[in-house]
Amino acid sequence: MAIKDRGFASMDPAKQREIASKGGKASPKNFKNRPEAELKEIARKGGRASHRGRSNSTRD
Repeated sequence: MAIKDRGFASMDPAKQREIASKGGKASPKNFKNRPEAELKEIARKGGRASHRGRSNSTRD
């Protein structure tokens, strides 16, 4: 199997769309019945993780 024959980019465009659409459908179910306070905590942790290692002193 050649390298060009592997991976997502080499798939049929219809198959790519099918796989990609599953990502958008999976997320809302996970948070549907959670209390608002818990959702805020999840968002706060995500924000902290995505900004880990950054310093405020580097901003202009």
